[in-house]
Amino acid sequence: MTALIPVDANALADIALFAALPPAVLDEAAAMARARPLPRGLRVFDQGETAGRAHALLSGWVRITQAGSDGEEILVRFIGPGEIFGCVPVLTDGLYPADATAIVDAVELSWDPSDLLALMQRHSQVAITMVAIVGRRLGEAQERLRELATQSADRRVARTLLRLLDQAGRPGGEGIRIAFPLRRKDVADIAGTTLHTASRILAEWERRGLLVSRNRHLIIASPEELRRISEG
Repeated sequence: MTALIPVDANALADIALFAALPPAVLDEAAAMARARPLPRGLRVFDQGETAGRAHALLSGWVRITQAGSDGEEILVRFIGPGEIFGCVPVLTDGLYPADATAIVDAVELSWDPSDLLALMQRHSQVAITMVAIVGRRLGEAQERLRELATQSADRRVARTLLRLLDQAGRPGGEGIRIAFPLRRKDVADIAGTTLHTASRILAEWERRGLLVSRNRHLIIASPEELRRISEG
């Protein structure tokens, strides 16, 4: 059982759900929240489990995955600092739709779903922001489906890496480094292709000097060339 740590209301200003809210509302949300460290590898919740908490990430990275009826697991998205996760059950059937696992040491905030729902009812801006976040993620999922139906694998892999750069790119000497460890299977899942195809494409791009793989991290040396590939 990981230890709880005090919740600083100022930290909530960095969470997208609470951005630009008055200090009194942040204080109210902080009073309802729990904070705790998430050691690397910790399963935060399981697919199909009753949602006991709604979550937001203060630091670190979390992998969201889903398993099909055959047990095959696919990556849905990565959650980074300031993002909410495991909050959809507040608005739906009360069950987590996916698994969540910390991929590096992280710190999360969480709320009882009934407390978060009550906060949304009292403060419409929280509810509006929640709907906007869910809507953006639905739009991202629809865009990925469109790409799967209309674009080649190399274009989809390039778009996947560009999205990860937007979300987690950190400039460095060799290029722009994706901030969290990334498996080739992760790239394949997001791009909607096979591990073999994604590995072949990444190996070719590494040979051409477009990217570097180092200590389970990808460094993109030429975002401009990836953008050219993504545009076909």
